Amino acid sequence: MDSGIGLLAAAAAVRRLRPDADLVLSSDPDGMPWGPRTSEDVTAHALDVARAAAAHRPDALIVACNTASVHALPALRAALEPTLPVIGTVPAIKPSVAGGGPVAIWATPATTGSPYQRGLIREFAGSVDVTEVPCPGLADAVQNADETAIDLAIAAAAARTPRGVRAVVLGCTHYELVAERIRAAVRQPGLPPVALHGSAGAVAAQALRRIGAEPAPSAEPSAGLAVILSGRPADLPVAALAYAEGRLLGAVSPAR
Repeated sequence: MDSGIGLLAAAAAVRRLRPDADLVLSSDPDGMPWGPRTSEDVTAHALDVARAAAAHRPDALIVACNTASVHALPALRAALEPTLPVIGTVPAIKPSVAGGGPVAIWATPATTGSPYQRGLIREFAGSVDVTEVPCPGLADAVQNADETAIDLAIAAAAARTPRGVRAVVLGCTHYELVAERIRAAVRQPGLPPVALHGSAGAVAAQALRRIGAEPAPSAEPSAGLAVILSGRPADLPVAALAYAEGRLLGAVSPAR
């Protein structure tokens, strides 16, 4: 679940680990963006989206949204667990600082500077130099597959990223869909390539662990893909097919 198509990264990661897994993708295009909403409002929307997914009786629910994880994770777990394990998304700050710094965290303006993100930096970054980089408009541009807006938003964020950073944390699930474009934008002549750290792979692996399932990348592909948009059964949004992750999932026949 996510507010929008940022969930594609985690869903594709699950698909790669378990091609035989049926997937339910539940998002809230009618309620986007969630970032400017109050915490209570985000929680209400997240619960609606989660319950729409839960009606399909999945084995686990991945909250593939940083905003929902920040504001709504306790409420989602209180409402759905233990019957339905709920796996949240945390920015990959801990692995990003393993090789030293400096590090930049790209995130939405609502998350940048938030007590939640600052707490993660204090907990995991230690003495590593960390710069928080707000990325206004980038999630919306990715959601709409607006190529020009994506390029402009990435360029603006890259300009705010200090020279010499060794790693960039992608603190919004939407950003993982344009990771290679971000990598190219932050590359600095004369310096080693910047490492990017997203959450999709770790979240997918954690979901399998929570339900006691092992990765099986060679398993027979499944035909199960259900898409729910603001509570309505739907097809995969056209914008999703602009990304490799969406095309991977779109190759599966819909099953409602």
